[in-house]
Formats: sequence, C-alpha cells, structure tokens
Amino acid sequence: MKKIILILLAVLALNQADAQGKKTEKATFGMGCFWCTEAIFQRLKGVISVKSGYEGGALSNPTYEEVCTGATGHAEVLEITYNPMVISYDDLLEVFWKSHDPTTLNRQGADSGTQYRSVVFYHSAEQKSLAEKYKAELNKTNAYGKKVVTAIEAAKPFYIAENYHQNYFNKNGSEPYCRLVIQPKIEKLEKIFKAKLKN
Repeated sequence: MKKIILILLAVLALNQADAQGKKTEKATFGMGCFWCTEAIFQRLKGVISVKSGYEGGALSNPTYEEVCTGATGHAEVLEITYNPMVISYDDLLEVFWKSHDPTTLNRQGADSGTQYRSVVFYHSAEQKSLAEKYKAELNKTNAYGKKVVTAIEAAKPFYIAENYHQNYFNKNGSEPYCRLVIQPKIEKLEKIFKAKLKN
C-alpha cells in the first residue's frame, strides 16, 4: 500500500510540474504600427502567439479606420502569449525597448498620432513593477540621450484587429513597405537577439 501511495504522489508531482511547464502568460505592448512589430515578437523562442489589435481606448470593438483617426484613444498593440519557462517578461521588455524609439511621444518614424504611442499594458503587479524599474533605469542611465516617454498602464480590453492585419509581414514580405520598413527591424533583431530567436 505504501508503494502505491508513493507512486501516486510521484505521478501527481510529475503532472503538476508538467502543467506548470505549459502555463502561459500574456504581455501587451504598443510600439507604433503593429505591422512593423508583430514580426519581431513572432520570431522569439517561447512566444506562442502574437495578435495585432487595439487597446486603451473608449470605444468597444473599434475598426482600423476608427483607430486611425486617433479619436478612439486606442493604441495599435500586440497581445503576446508566451511561455515564461522559455522567455521571461524581462526579456520581452528588453526586445520591446530596443525595437522602437520610446522617446517620441505619439510617434514612430513617419507614423504620428496617439494610436502609435509607446505603451506597456501590464497584466499583473509583477509586470508593472518590472516595466517601471526598466524604464527608470533607462532614464537614469540616459540610455537614449532623451527621456523615455513610454506609458505604463493596467491592461484594458483588447480588441483583435481585422484579419488582414494578422501575420502581416509573413504574408506580405515582398511588398515595398515590408522590405523597406519591416525587414531592417528583423535584421536588427537577428543581430542583437540571435540567441533568443526560434530556429
């Protein structure tokens, strides 16, 4: 009987460890046009899915056209589902801050408006703390030569963008916009974060 109990306990422990290993978490970042940034996070080890969408505004179920006016208050964001046993939230923050200009208010490159703002929508107190700590360190060390203006806000309802926005670079890589604007970001990612990329 003792043996059976020990075997059952061992099996339960293995099942629990297996369940913990499969646990996923979410991270939500706004860093300009989601076409430009979706492809970056899709390539990271431990990232399970990346959805382009809208967050932080007042209107329910906004359309791309409505968000583009800047009147809804939404930002173009990525909702990232990841395995924290493979990639940490800290790692995701590092990629986030090194993949866009967090010092320009409501602007990324040629795109301007509140929908292109730099923002972290946190899903837990731990994510909030890590994002605030990272931002404070960037400002303390004057990492960009200018103040980081990234907003750090509690997650709000996420609205997935229209189908044609999803997986944009992978579907449209030969388009001029993809080659001129997105491809250089991918190349930068491959140089800086080579060890973090999927094979």
